Amino acid sequence: MPRQAGSDDFRYQTVERHVRELIEAGALPPGSRLPSLRALAARVHASVSTINQAYLELEAKGLVESRPRSGFYVRPARRRLRPPGAGPAPSGPRAVTRGGLIGTVLEAVGDPRLTPLGIICPTSELLPVRHMARLMAEAVRQAPEAALEYSPIPGLADLRRQLAVRGLEAGVACGPDEIMVTQGAMEALYIALRAVTRPGDTVLVQSPTYFCFLQLLENMRLRAVEVPSRAEGGIDPAEIRAALDRFEIAACILSANFNNPDGALMPEEAKAEVVDMLARRAVPLIEDDVSGDLHFGPHRPAPLKHYDRAGGVILCSSFSKTICPGYRLGWMVPGRALAKALEIKATTNVCNPAPTQMAVAAYLRRGLYDRHLRELRKAMETQRDTMLHHIGMHFPEQTRATRPDGGAVLWLELPRQVDGVELFYRAREDGISIAPGSIFSTLDRFRNFIRLSTGGVWNQRLARGVAALGALAAEMAAAPPRGSQG
Repeated sequence: MPRQAGSDDFRYQTVERHVRELIEAGALPPGSRLPSLRALAARVHASVSTINQAYLELEAKGLVESRPRSGFYVRPARRRLRPPGAGPAPSGPRAVTRGGLIGTVLEAVGDPRLTPLGIICPTSELLPVRHMARLMAEAVRQAPEAALEYSPIPGLADLRRQLAVRGLEAGVACGPDEIMVTQGAMEALYIALRAVTRPGDTVLVQSPTYFCFLQLLENMRLRAVEVPSRAEGGIDPAEIRAALDRFEIAACILSANFNNPDGALMPEEAKAEVVDMLARRAVPLIEDDVSGDLHFGPHRPAPLKHYDRAGGVILCSSFSKTICPGYRLGWMVPGRALAKALEIKATTNVCNPAPTQMAVAAYLRRGLYDRHLRELRKAMETQRDTMLHHIGMHFPEQTRATRPDGGAVLWLELPRQVDGVELFYRAREDGISIAPGSIFSTLDRFRNFIRLSTGGVWNQRLARGVAALGALAAEMAAAPPRGSQG
């Protein structure tokens, strides 16, 4: 088998992953027969019942089908989706005016009536619900007074110590006193922008970029210069250099590890080059690294902060994509902007709630996070492959899609006739939430793009949602252009 399973792997999951990788690699093409139960059992030294359970899981996900008295076969009509294009390079600083549409998209947050393909949030089935509930109750019971008191402005010392240990493992050497706890990564990003910019300044962002970054820029009366991001490789450092030479850039916001929405991962040498380039020009770099822990490969990619020697990189992250979205628990390593960041925190919400900090600190201290991450990554990788399989079955022929090596998003380029905003509204009427590509840029570069979340567990509801969404896209792609005469 191509990869060794962890000691806590279920054997059938290892077999399922092995077969799924063969299908994705084309070694088992559409319509081909899978090895018989007995043949594969002998080959991988597993029981026939283990192989059967693995095949049944693949069938439930729609990747294979059983045929009476014949065996299991790779589902037909499977096609490998090409990655989307990057689009033309934008020009000039622009005001951000996407707030209204972004607000409409965010109405889907927490709405159980909608099939959740639009908001990046792990389903509760993938979260450590029981562990966190028990640790929260334990923290309040053991230290009831502390749970009711204000915590220090930077955050509880115990949590900051655990975050410093996590940072060291990710390649960021910082002490607890260099870390500040925030209300999710969004507050960290807000504090970082306030610390290094003034209204009217121009901020460099990658394109496409997370729509909440654009919403922050709009609310803070900042302008954006966009540099193209590519699904394979992210931003070219040469294009950042060209933008710095051409425009007066006050700060940059970048997601080097599995950018939202295109899932792009920057090579390590490119990260080092960008950090050094910005340091030489004294341009602050705000890094969003919320997806860095969700890598599918054997090693965690280093944050941009790993290459920071001058203190100009402000690292922002959170636990919202891994263990506790509802706790709104994030953190930042502000570097040389620490004093200003603490001042801004003190004059906004003063501090974070103590109980949530106590519970997460205990979760980290007891070594539960790494074990949970291993299972979460496997689940999200499986969900990525399953969704790509079904997109290939149900979406129009010209559809392109990313296949990121981490994170929880897919970025789809649809036929040019398909307007992503119109598809968003039509899908919402059918009870399906998606994110239209237009909200990920200040320009009209991604009119026929959409972003889908892979933070769920495949089930019939998701299967019906992807099929219905594909049918809507196909219908729109087949419609005659508006204004044409029939």
